[in-house]
Amino acid sequence: MTRPRNAAGMRIAATLIAVIAVMYLAREILIPLAFAVTLALVLSPAVGWLQKIHIQRFVAVLAIVTVLVCGTAVVGYVIFNQLVQVVSDLPSYRENIDNKIKALRAPQKGSLGKAAQSVQELGKELATAQEQPPPPPAPGRTVRTATPASPLPVQVVEPPPNGLLYVRDLLRPFLAPLGMLLIVLVFTIFLLVEEADLRNRLFRLAGVNRVNVMTQALDDATRRVSRYLMLQFLVNAVFGFIFGLGLFLIGVPYAALFGAVAALLRTVPYVGAVVAGSLPMLLALAVFDTWKPLILVFALATVLELITGNFLEPMLYGAHTGISSLALLVTTVFWTVLWGPAGLILSTPLTVCVVVLGRHVPQLSFLHILLGDQPALEPHAHLYQRLLAMDEQEARTIAEEYLKEHTLLQLYDDVILPALTMAEQDRHKGALEPDREEFLFLSLREMLAEFSEKAQEESAANNPPPELALTRRILCVPANDEADEIAAAMLAQLLEHAGHASIAFPLGSFSDNLPAAMAPAGDDIVCISSLPPLAFSQARNLNRQLRAKYPQTKILIGVWGFNADIDRALQRFRPAQPEKLVATLAGALEYLGVTVPAEALEVV
Repeated sequence: MTRPRNAAGMRIAATLIAVIAVMYLAREILIPLAFAVTLALVLSPAVGWLQKIHIQRFVAVLAIVTVLVCGTAVVGYVIFNQLVQVVSDLPSYRENIDNKIKALRAPQKGSLGKAAQSVQELGKELATAQEQPPPPPAPGRTVRTATPASPLPVQVVEPPPNGLLYVRDLLRPFLAPLGMLLIVLVFTIFLLVEEADLRNRLFRLAGVNRVNVMTQALDDATRRVSRYLMLQFLVNAVFGFIFGLGLFLIGVPYAALFGAVAALLRTVPYVGAVVAGSLPMLLALAVFDTWKPLILVFALATVLELITGNFLEPMLYGAHTGISSLALLVTTVFWTVLWGPAGLILSTPLTVCVVVLGRHVPQLSFLHILLGDQPALEPHAHLYQRLLAMDEQEARTIAEEYLKEHTLLQLYDDVILPALTMAEQDRHKGALEPDREEFLFLSLREMLAEFSEKAQEESAANNPPPELALTRRILCVPANDEADEIAAAMLAQLLEHAGHASIAFPLGSFSDNLPAAMAPAGDDIVCISSLPPLAFSQARNLNRQLRAKYPQTKILIGVWGFNADIDRALQRFRPAQPEKLVATLAGALEYLGVTVPAEALEVV
C-alpha cells in the first residue's frame, strides 16, 4: 500500500509544479483573465437583475460595463485633479518643511550635541588627513607629470518639441495599464455574455460523472468570492469614510480625497494601508507648524488599521473565505512572487478558489487542510493528543471551550467517549505506554468530577435540586477495563443530574458476592458500559452472567461509539439477548425515559 500512495503523492506534486510553472510562464494572459473572472463575479448579479426585467443579456452586459467604466473614469478624474492640486500647493509649504528638517538636525547643546560635534570634528580630521599633498621628491630626482589631453566637447541635441512628442511622453506611463484594462474589459464582457456556455464546457471538461461535484465547487467558489468582494467593498468604504472624517476633524486639507484614496488603496493587501496612511502624514508634515497634527494622523491611521485588520476583517471574512490567517499571509507572498503586484491584489480570491478546490476534490484535500480555517483536528482527537502529551491544562481548555457552545451530554458523547475509544484502540495495540495511560485516565476522572460539580452548582443556582426517583435504580457496570468504568461513571452522573437514582460500580465490584442492598431487584435496570475494540465480546460475557443470575432484570448495553446497524448487532447477544443496545449516552437516556434539564447540562 505504501508504493501506490507514494506514487499518487508524487503525481500530485508533479502536477502542482507543472501548474505553477504554466501559471508563471503564461502570466501575461492569466493575469487579465483572473481580473476579468473576479470582475465578472461582481457584475453577474447586476446582469441577472436586468435580465429579470426582460432585458437581453448582451444589452444588459454592455449597460453594466458602460456604467462601470464611466463611473470609474469620473472617480479617477476627480481624484487625479485633486492630487494635482495637492502637488501644486506643496511649494507654498516650503518654509514649514524647511523648519521641520532643521528641527530634526542634531542638537547643539547637551551631551548629545557634544557627542555629535565630536563626531563631526573627527570626520573633518580624517578628511584633512586624506587630502594632504604627497611628500616632495628627493633632491636630484625629476618628476614628470602627465598633461591630460583636452576633453572633446559633447553636446546633446534634443529634437524640437512639438505637440505629438508631448502627448507621447505624457501617455507613455499609462499605456501599459490602459492596455491591461482594455483586455480585462474584453474578457469580462465575453465571460458575462457566454457565462452559461462556459460553465457547461467546464462541466464537460471535468466529466459528466462529476457534474454534481463541479456544481457544488463552482457554486461554493462563486458564493465565497462574491461575498468576500462585497464585504471588502463595504469595509473599505467604512474605513475611508471614518479616516476622511478623522482627517477633517484634525484639520488636514483635502480630507475627503485622502479618505477616498484610503478606501481604494486598501484593496491591495498590507501595502495599500501603509501608503494610504503615509500620504496624509506627509501633507500634515508640510502644512502645520507643529508636530501634533502629524502624530494625530499617525495615531488615527494606526488605530483604524489595527481595529479593521485584527478584529473587523477576521470576523467578517473568516466565515466567508474559509482561509486561516497564516495561510492567507503565506499565499499572499506566493501570489505576489508569482504574479507581482497583480498577484498581491488577487491573492485572496485566488486562494479562496484553491481552498474550494481542495474541499471538493479528494485528491487535493491537503490544500483544504493546509489553507482552510477549520480545525486541523477534531475536538476528540485534539483532546486525546494533548492527554498523550501529558498537557492536562490544554486538554482541560479544549473541553471547556467545547462546553461554551455545547451541553455536558454533548461533550461526553462527542468528545470524551471518542477520545476514550482512541485510547482503547492504542492500548490494545500495545502503542499506549503505561505512564501515559495512567495520566490519561486520571486526568479524565478529574475533569469529569470538576464538570459534574460545576453542573450541580449551576443547576442549584437556577432551580432547586430535583428529588431522586427511587422507584427504580440504574446500575452502571463497566464491562472490562478502566475506560468502560469512566464511561459508566459519565452515564451515572447524567442520570443523577436528572434526579434518577443511579449507582456507578467500580471495576470488578459487580461480582457474585455483591451485597443484597446493591444487587438488582424490582424495576432496577443494569446498564453494561463497553468501548471498542473489544466491546462486544466483553459485554456479551457479562450479559450472559447477569441473565443467568438475574433473569428478571432488564439489561441495557451501551457499546459507545458503535456506528453500524444496531438491530443486527443485537442479534450477536443471543440467546441471552438484552432489552436494548445503544451507541450513545443520549440514546441510553432516551431508552430509560430520562429527560435531563438543559440547566443541569450547562457548564459555564
